Amino acid sequence: MKKYSVIIPAHNEDKFLAGMLQTLSEQTIPASEILLVNDNSTDDTEEIMQRFATDYKNITYINHNSSKKHLPGSKVIDAFLVGYKKLKNPFDVIIKMDADLLLPVNYFEVMMNVFKDKKIGIAGGFCYEVDTQGIWKLNHPMEQNHVRGAFKAYSKECYLKIGGLFPAMGWDTADELLARYYGFEVKTLENVHVKHLRPLRAGYALKADELQGAAFYVLRYGKTLTLLASLKNAFQKRSVLVFFRLLKGYQKAKWEQQPFLVNVNQGKFIRTYRWNKILKKTN
Repeated sequence: MKKYSVIIPAHNEDKFLAGMLQTLSEQTIPASEILLVNDNSTDDTEEIMQRFATDYKNITYINHNSSKKHLPGSKVIDAFLVGYKKLKNPFDVIIKMDADLLLPVNYFEVMMNVFKDKKIGIAGGFCYEVDTQGIWKLNHPMEQNHVRGAFKAYSKECYLKIGGLFPAMGWDTADELLARYYGFEVKTLENVHVKHLRPLRAGYALKADELQGAAFYVLRYGKTLTLLASLKNAFQKRSVLVFFRLLKGYQKAKWEQQPFLVNVNQGKFIRTYRWNKILKKTN
């Protein structure tokens, strides 16, 4: 059976972290290593980490003092990368997870079976959030073959091939596009439900739209694809303002000449891949 390691960056997650760690500790196949990264928390997050690290041999934690500003993409991946460098045990699969999740008890048993197929580079379940009536409902707004950034598992070979994760908005799109560029497949499992305890905050979402627009630029989408992607995103969110925030973010990134996340050949592959998907949907 393949071995897996989990890294969980956490900033002020004392309301959710204990529940998440409890579901991890109850997995039918335990992790080789669970590394918690306390990212500049000011609540009881570290106390919870310390308690679980004392009770479970495969759980450890470290403190990381990053910026207090919660920037979508960069902050959480910075913390993840700090944790990655501190891993001690060998692994075949590396998992990045948020601290506000609840997992089914056999989650990683299923994932490890998926990764028996060497073509699979990235895998994950489907995201569910509770509605106003207290009912857990599917909230997987992107395409069905996309794994949410809150819970992404990578084969070690794929992770190294794509160059790890990028501390920037769009990292959880870049990783899948690059995985496909290098010949790996992305696998989502519709019957594996992950409960997400905290929906995206409104203020965070406003900033995230502009940063997502910037991501279109650094992933080399180009103007036409960016327009189409922005229209699609705005339609999904039922908001014209989203469309303009995305375009604003793209244009700002272009003016600032933000560094690209992918090279020219990878950008060409990404555009071709996106156009092929669009054409398939129109046929």
